[in-house]
Amino acid sequence: MKLLTEWCAFNITKDMIKESRERYGGKLVLKGPIQKSNTLNQNGRIYPRHILEREIMNYQKLIQENRAMGECDHPDSSVVELKNVSQVVKEAYMQGDVVYGAIEILDTPSGKIIQSLIESGVMLGISSRGVGSTQKKGNTQIVQDDFQLICFDMVSEPSTPGAYVMKEGKEVKRADLNKFFNKSDRINRIFNDVLRWDNE
Repeated sequence: MKLLTEWCAFNITKDMIKESRERYGGKLVLKGPIQKSNTLNQNGRIYPRHILEREIMNYQKLIQENRAMGECDHPDSSVVELKNVSQVVKEAYMQGDVVYGAIEILDTPSGKIIQSLIESGVMLGISSRGVGSTQKKGNTQIVQDDFQLICFDMVSEPSTPGAYVMKEGKEVKRADLNKFFNKSDRINRIFNDVLRWDNE
């Protein structure tokens, strides 16, 4: 399996920042599209809708347990490092081919960097991080059924498509995944797969 990322821009105005701080007791909460299915991304990949829907459903457990954390920039790892956590996803759901989310920027050292950049008018993006394989179809890579969503990280817009901080396509071992997904998470994933089979 390889490390896969996808980037979406957040367009945030000073009025939106002020409104968020007033509405959420001083917290900065960003809302908007965070991922898309059936759409060619900047890295030449397409995430089929049924795969993204499944992963967003599985991600709900992390959201409910307040463990849906992300980092400032993409690391070269499949593990979310607590020392680099800058935000937590509070909500994620699909409408059509678009995944919408609500992301709270935390008061951690990395979160303060993100807050400062946003308040200074810097355009940031949210990028999914996951592991899985792709299969080439024409000029595009189709994300396969073994894809597992790990988190959503805050990133800057790459100046050239694919120019990310991380090394794209890094090989990931099962042991690395087990550091992030505990036994309960894996059981939940299997249970959700069984429920999907009943609905097909």
